[in-house]
Amino acid sequence: MAESKPWLKQYPAEIPSTLSYPKQPVQDYLKNAAEEFPEKTAIHFMGKEFTYKYIYDSSLKLAAYLQNLGIEKGDRVAIMLPNTPQSVISYYGILMAGGVVVQTNPLYMERELEYQMKDSGAKAIITMDILFPRVTKVMAQTELKHIIVTAIKDALPFPKNLIYPFVQKKQYGIVVNVKHEGHNHLLTEILKRPAEPLKIHDFDFEEDLALLQYTGGTTGFPKGVMLSHSNLVSNTAMCKAWLYKCRRGEETVLGILPFFHVYGMTTVLILSVMDAHKMVLLPKFDPETTLKTIHKQKPTLFPGAPTIYIGLLNRPDIKKYDLSSIDSCISGSAALPVEVQQKFEEITGGKLVEGYGLTESSPVTHANFLWDRPRVKGSIGVPWPDTDAAIFSLETGEPLPAGEVGEIAVKGPQVMKGYWNRPEETAQTLRDGWLLTGDLGYMDENGYFYVVDRKKDMIIAGGFNIYPREIEEVLYEHPSVQEVVAAGIPDPYRGETVKAYIVLKEGKEATDEELNQFARKHLAAYKVPRLYEFRQELPKTAVGKILRRALVDEEKKKFKEEEEKRA
Repeated sequence: MAESKPWLKQYPAEIPSTLSYPKQPVQDYLKNAAEEFPEKTAIHFMGKEFTYKYIYDSSLKLAAYLQNLGIEKGDRVAIMLPNTPQSVISYYGILMAGGVVVQTNPLYMERELEYQMKDSGAKAIITMDILFPRVTKVMAQTELKHIIVTAIKDALPFPKNLIYPFVQKKQYGIVVNVKHEGHNHLLTEILKRPAEPLKIHDFDFEEDLALLQYTGGTTGFPKGVMLSHSNLVSNTAMCKAWLYKCRRGEETVLGILPFFHVYGMTTVLILSVMDAHKMVLLPKFDPETTLKTIHKQKPTLFPGAPTIYIGLLNRPDIKKYDLSSIDSCISGSAALPVEVQQKFEEITGGKLVEGYGLTESSPVTHANFLWDRPRVKGSIGVPWPDTDAAIFSLETGEPLPAGEVGEIAVKGPQVMKGYWNRPEETAQTLRDGWLLTGDLGYMDENGYFYVVDRKKDMIIAGGFNIYPREIEEVLYEHPSVQEVVAAGIPDPYRGETVKAYIVLKEGKEATDEELNQFARKHLAAYKVPRLYEFRQELPKTAVGKILRRALVDEEKKKFKEEEEKRA
């Protein structure tokens, strides 16, 4: 085995090459934690704490309520919330009811939300009061029958809960008063009710879905990745094995990574509950707030993304905060610059390593070792327990030897069941049990893997996955646009930033600002191009296909030249 999996020779004795997975659904881990640690703090949120017993009891109440609304086993229920106690209660409540969670980005505009609700067939959605008007606008075009509404103030301590509506009005210019009637339901009222009996469904650990997590590519709109209870439990158990120095019930996990991203869901939401840790949740990333929170709450685990660590390091007053509680950080969602890694470790005294994965693998497949092994510069690390990986030739589809570049493929219990209602795309991505990642890379002789480029044209900006075609379809609707291509260009802070290349119709005019305002009406803010370039024509193949890669290569060359000038 070691010859075909050379990375196993690198494992410290504490990490087994294979694990046993209890055939329990994801929600059972909350029950286990509540029974073992009923009065232990499960969540700290902006000055208020919630015990495991409270979170479990609240999830049970929501589950029974959902069943009374008609939610059956396998029905999809959407969550459109930032990281709050309500998002945790909603997640486990939906699973307890037998439903399938559909995580939805709170930044989505009507167009994006309508697409995801239609595609998933979600019957209910749990969302924030300030997002309620947005949801009601798309309800008639979808299968949504119920909207359950909550608010940030509902989770705040006194007197913050009284002050927050005024802060909200100042920030967003809106205060929404939702009544508990018809299609509308208030989570606060649901949680005040006495517990009702819960219908327990038959359960298949391997086959039953826990999650539809949306991702996408350059060939179409986002796809629903079908992740089973087995997928999520196995990947979280692998994470737990990797963090072998962490102690059950004793760690404090900083929850900045959004739960609507599968990385935050696995490494914060599920891992914390599986091992009865305390979660310190922040609804959005703000460097100053994050530093103050670390200083006061003393988190020991800090899963994050490069832009988060960079954002903290760029604070000139970072040294006035005590960050020494941080012991372990695994960075994901984008490449981690070595200088960021080194500087963050110097300031905190903890360990920061890079991992790798994708939504289709729940998400982690590789990571560097946190302890007891030397750092390997530029590597995404080695495969996790029970995870196989290989490099396949783009020409022949056959496995390549060490050192040769091809497509990274992975196999393991964390690999998805497939794409929701997309059998052809599933067949293209899953072959003989292997998940073809679309990323190009190689493996060295010791079993360490390296990513050299993306086969896909997906843009990763600030840790968010952005799909060019979605941007292009919006800009094509502008009356002055004849041709458009969107691409990710190098950005020292966000990793990549979105740039749109525009060819205008003859006799028509448009400005950067005009296109920017147009895009903002239809796209979440992080998808809106930061840069626009107007051209007479775009590079194309002989058959007329726009060469996006040629434009990206131009930008990379300019970026490199500018870096050399600064050096």
